[in-house]
Amino acid sequence: MDILNNQKKLLVVIAGPTAVGKTALSIELAKKYQAPVLSFDSRQFYKEMNIGTAKPDANELNQAAHYFISNLSIHDKYTSGKFETDALILLNQLFEKHPVVIAVGGSGLYINALCYGIDDIPTSEEIRNSLITEWKENGLEPLQEQLKLADPDFYKSADIQNPRRVIRALEVFRKSGLPYSSFRKNQNKKRMFETLWIGLELERDQLFEKINKRVDDMMEQGLFEESKELYPFKDQKALKTVGYQELFDYLDGKHDFSRAVELIKRNTRVFAKKQMVWFKRNPEINWVSPNEINPVIELIDQKILQ
Repeated sequence: MDILNNQKKLLVVIAGPTAVGKTALSIELAKKYQAPVLSFDSRQFYKEMNIGTAKPDANELNQAAHYFISNLSIHDKYTSGKFETDALILLNQLFEKHPVVIAVGGSGLYINALCYGIDDIPTSEEIRNSLITEWKENGLEPLQEQLKLADPDFYKSADIQNPRRVIRALEVFRKSGLPYSSFRKNQNKKRMFETLWIGLELERDQLFEKINKRVDDMMEQGLFEESKELYPFKDQKALKTVGYQELFDYLDGKHDFSRAVELIKRNTRVFAKKQMVWFKRNPEINWVSPNEINPVIELIDQKILQ
């Protein structure tokens, strides 16, 4: 019998905005608890995207076992639902040898899928593409009217000015014949591990200064050259990403190079604010400064001993 079977399985989630210091803290914790690290940064999955996604460098990767980094190609189709399945399979294997696993990243949808699960809702790429064509040809209003008839409950509660939400709801209805709202159970799925949420935050000015410096560092490391290599594939979904899109626009002649760098900094700051809004909605998160490792260790030890 595995001696770990009677030990608590604990997933320590290190969340927060880009550039706040998640990687450094996760590696320190991984070394202390001899724990592997699972990334839930949805852009670090892609092997072609290195500099622009701020992946851990070779030295950092050598300090702890890392998973879900450079495991996909930009040409692969991947979703939060697939991540939920893949990550649960991996965690089941990792927890056989490690009582603690560190999950680190900034993609809220992906970590929520792993920790809480997502509703099993039908999909159809064919129907979705047809709806997108209807939207582009006729505008959003006819689709809104269809949604009002097909799913009045969702119509009343949803942001019907958001084309993506309207199209998704109609996709489900056309695929299943049932309202989208009937599939949204909003119930957390049971997991075979406990979760401790740690959120990292800095004062706004400090965070923005780190973001600006990171962009400058990326440019020095060759982000523009990396973007030029990826330019032929700029329409891939994975590349609809801050840092690449602005340089693609420069290559398309939409603005000059200095403006592209300025936009990367601005758009990264906007993205960081959105990440914080997402994570601040989660009451389970314990918020600390990225430099405060001792309070995090205390929280982990308390959780292990409970």
